[in-house]
Amino acid sequence: MWRNCSLKKLKMWDNVSLRQFAEKSPKYKPLGDQDRIFTNLYGRHDWRLESAMCRGDWYKTKEIIEKGREWILEELKKSEVGDRGKAKFPVFKKLENMKNKLPPTYLVINGAEGEPGTCKDREIMRHEPHKIIEGALILSYVIRARVAILYIRGQYYNEACTMQMAINEAYAAGLLGKGIAGACFSFDMFIQRGGGRYIVGEETALIKCLQGEEGLPHRKPPYPAEDGLYKRPTLVFNATTIACVPTVIRRGGDWYSSLGKDGEIRGSRLFCISGHVKRPCIVEELNAVPLRYLINRHAGGVIGGWNNLLAVIPGGASTALVPGRLCDNLNLDAESLKKVNSAQGTGAVIVIKKGTNVLEAMLPIMKFFRNESCLQCPQCRNASRWYEEYLTKFIEAIMGSVAKAADKDREVNTRRANCKRSLTPNEEAGAKNSKPPPSHQ
Repeated sequence: MWRNCSLKKLKMWDNVSLRQFAEKSPKYKPLGDQDRIFTNLYGRHDWRLESAMCRGDWYKTKEIIEKGREWILEELKKSEVGDRGKAKFPVFKKLENMKNKLPPTYLVINGAEGEPGTCKDREIMRHEPHKIIEGALILSYVIRARVAILYIRGQYYNEACTMQMAINEAYAAGLLGKGIAGACFSFDMFIQRGGGRYIVGEETALIKCLQGEEGLPHRKPPYPAEDGLYKRPTLVFNATTIACVPTVIRRGGDWYSSLGKDGEIRGSRLFCISGHVKRPCIVEELNAVPLRYLINRHAGGVIGGWNNLLAVIPGGASTALVPGRLCDNLNLDAESLKKVNSAQGTGAVIVIKKGTNVLEAMLPIMKFFRNESCLQCPQCRNASRWYEEYLTKFIEAIMGSVAKAADKDREVNTRRANCKRSLTPNEEAGAKNSKPPPSHQ
């Protein structure tokens, strides 16, 4: 039956048993519940230590450490797991760069999640805090770090309290501190709350902030692995990446690399779905999940139906908008998104329905990047302001005001010249979303 069924006939199935359809479809097999790393994203279970252990956290952690650093690195290498931030740099490569550094070394966990539409770190800190603590312990053992610092953005007050209580539980249970679980390894973990600036999510700015300096990025090299916190080798990882590590090692690199199919980027990741959908949510799915399946299955579909889709921002505010006509068969892996001039970003999928003024929807993003600029680079300092001014005038022109051609020419030339010159991706992100969609050009 399914072999002879056309896509047009299947439109009636948009809101009916899509998981059943996906399982029968040869094109995509959804991530099974047994393969999910995060099993308490919605807080249906208690986050405390006893409940976390029942879900598999801290299982045989001592045995993992006793197998040694090389074994842990080999499992991470086989898994091909990458950083869950924007860079997607392989975890094992960052660890290999650090494993021979002389102590003291430091592990810094980046919880300065500030990009619009992104809230995956918040949910993990709120409902799965022990995954972060266990992951920090294992990675600190690999790089011989005795201290890990979790930096949490200032707005995440409740999450910071939850993390601190979880850390206290781990100390009381002998999972942190001196002689952990009988092993010859001591480890301490601390929390540092920030002020909520977006730019502090950049690793060099984050390190400066932890040192009591103003959180401003600097050019690389030197990299944090050579000259990091207090001039010592420092490993910086996203909070979601840290939380994934224990499960990947415990179940084995071969298990994680088996998720997905040949020709795809393997493994899973978290997606934050928001905008004009019926059920905004955070969900774990395969890296190469089809966009249409993700929205329909987990978020209840686009308000007004799939045909009411105008555009999607597939990876947070720093990624380029994708027109709806390109979304029917679009997968969310890096290669597929690159073909439509966008990127995975932070995995924040923002849905825009028809009837929305896209230019007005992009204006708050322009203001965000203008306000959050570190103002060190002329390209970012000036261009982010010009983008906002240009977009505002363009909106006024559409509404009946007079637009000056010189303003548009200046904006286009500035974007081409400056897109790759600043210290951070801030200016580049503004450039991507300042360009009007084809229907408005």
